[in-house]
Amino acid sequence: MKALVNGKIILKDRIVEGKALLISDRIEGVVPAESVPEGIEKTDCGGGYIAPGLIDIHIHGYLGKDVCDGTEDSIFTIANGLLANGVTGFLPTTMTVAMDTIEKAVETCGSLMEKSKTWDGSRILGVHAEGPFINVKKKGAQNPDFIKKPDAGFVKKYGGIIKIITMAPETDEGFEEIRKIRRDTDVVVSMGHTAADYDTAMASVEAGVRHTTHLFNAMTGPNSREPGVVTAALNSDVTCELIVDTFHVNPANYRYVYAMKGRNLCFITDCLPAGGLPEGEYTLGGQKFISKGIQCRLPDGTIAGSVLKLNQGVMNFFKNTDVPLYECVNCASLNPARTIGFDKTKGSIEAGKDADVIVTDSEFNVLKTYIGGELKYEASR
Repeated sequence: MKALVNGKIILKDRIVEGKALLISDRIEGVVPAESVPEGIEKTDCGGGYIAPGLIDIHIHGYLGKDVCDGTEDSIFTIANGLLANGVTGFLPTTMTVAMDTIEKAVETCGSLMEKSKTWDGSRILGVHAEGPFINVKKKGAQNPDFIKKPDAGFVKKYGGIIKIITMAPETDEGFEEIRKIRRDTDVVVSMGHTAADYDTAMASVEAGVRHTTHLFNAMTGPNSREPGVVTAALNSDVTCELIVDTFHVNPANYRYVYAMKGRNLCFITDCLPAGGLPEGEYTLGGQKFISKGIQCRLPDGTIAGSVLKLNQGVMNFFKNTDVPLYECVNCASLNPARTIGFDKTKGSIEAGKDADVIVTDSEFNVLKTYIGGELKYEASR
């Protein structure tokens, strides 16, 4: 057992000081600092934060590697690199590319899920398949050549691996495929890259949609007479992703989105292979894009994903709102864990949960990352 001491412990409903966090492979509990049992290894956290490990449910790549490469090396490089950002669990996310490429990527990730429980990298919690069942009118940086009609058969085939499937509900006549996925699997259907109007979006929620892919981006609305998918997402009980890089969504929107969604809000990075690397030209799903500053764009100017680090996203939201830091952390840990069904074991500092814990400085820069109580990353001094 270990004791993390001299840190502000971020719980799901408050931040506590003067306490110690006891961990083995599980979280043992929070105790007064002076009550740490003799003989236990103590780690001084330097007055920084002790927080639950972060969970990114929408990330395409990192350090030059693309999930759609479909190789063990690429997935491990991404998983290992994410430790420095405090990410202890993630959903490798595929693009709208050739179906055999998607299947290879999904199968590779699936074959690595068990191995990732013990390797020196973030744990693979499943896969987010972003497409190919989307609307060409809202394709964003997705390749229109590979867009297909919704197919529940594909989702059911990989139901043990895929945790989220992004679909444009208006392309599913009568929502038949959505209903099959909801009936036959535990996969979360997410509306995204969609040109649906408000009524269609709300009807799709009744049919089984439970999530929204990168709210505001690649979807309709809102405006006064055509509220669109955005308003449907805000008015319903679906969970919502938000890219918190301050570019994809203007920070002026942060506060009211949180006020409406609360614990149904999930911060994501939508990070591309350029993440963690210098500005320049890269590829995603075979398409070229340019990374400059916090922006990633296709050559024609179309906005692609981001180069955001999830720990930075937490601080971006915190600094641009009056939302308490512990709730900002929930949006990057507990809320995504609940969205994909891992909240009983991950996402918050509670006795009995997995000891996936990070130590940060006052700006939420990651100093240490523990997974299952084992130190997997330590920042160089």
